Amino acid sequence: MSADADGARTAQEPEGATPSRIALELRTVRLRDFTVVNSGVPTLLCPPLALHGAAIADLAAGHSLVAALRGAGIERLFVADWRSASADMRFLGIDEYLAELNVLVDHVGGLVDLVGLCQGGWLSLVYAGRFPAKVRKLVMAGAPVDIAAQQSGLSAIAEATPLIMFENLVNFGDGRVIGRNIAPFWGNETDANDIRESLQILQPIGSAEFTRLEAIFKDWNSWTIDVPGKYYLEVVEKLYKRNELARGSFVALGQRIDLSRLLLPMYLLAGSADNVVAPEQLLAVERLVGTQPESLRHAVAPCGHLSLFMGRRTLEAYWPGIVRWMKEAG
Repeated sequence: MSADADGARTAQEPEGATPSRIALELRTVRLRDFTVVNSGVPTLLCPPLALHGAAIADLAAGHSLVAALRGAGIERLFVADWRSASADMRFLGIDEYLAELNVLVDHVGGLVDLVGLCQGGWLSLVYAGRFPAKVRKLVMAGAPVDIAAQQSGLSAIAEATPLIMFENLVNFGDGRVIGRNIAPFWGNETDANDIRESLQILQPIGSAEFTRLEAIFKDWNSWTIDVPGKYYLEVVEKLYKRNELARGSFVALGQRIDLSRLLLPMYLLAGSADNVVAPEQLLAVERLVGTQPESLRHAVAPCGHLSLFMGRRTLEAYWPGIVRWMKEAG
């Protein structure tokens, strides 16, 4: 670990491949606006608040979920771009982030289609459970919900690691979890073969196109965000240690989240080779929610975790169908 929690960060924040404007700036998040029309139910993309920034959804041409959604017909698209936590944000918890997400939803009209990626997926599910009238349809990709359904590489680490170790990590960062210090927990996929697999690049290693994309990926991977210690420990305890969301004991903004009372249409996208979030951890949602079976959809793509958001084949083969489902009436 670095000896200096506030040491100079040499990497620059990735800008993303698709032009956008900042529609709103809050303490924890910037609302990026990718819209091309001003009518219709907007789609709000909720990336993970973990390790990397929102560029996970907009890495490069051909490897951008933002571009895939727009290309498939989503004309009102917004992205929650979570800020790296400053020292004065160290006591912010899940409730504060849900409240800020609620401000974003209200800012774009008060009713959204919500697309949650990885850690942004369970947060989106909790938001929908807390504010069901504000979410028309919910899409979750590679999101951990029922940790007990099947172990993944990440959940195995969380289970095996005593809570005091996570607390020490927070204390080491003076109340925050410094992104570069937890990167090893997630794996550091900077090997050329790993990058080619994650991005699903057709060109061979060493080719000009691969080298270009490799550099973009490494720039993205090297820039990490810091997370409030309170939020981080709540996620570890509530989600990974006690599995509260699946057990029905998760409390958000003063209200217990009973998934069986959640009735909105949902689409779940998992990766068969996802070592961060086992497919079963997400697909368990179908038996936990009260949504009618005809309003539930799922797909399991033959890929790993990052490919769900930036893999060329996955973006081309699965996300257009998800958009068609989102645009259906009902």
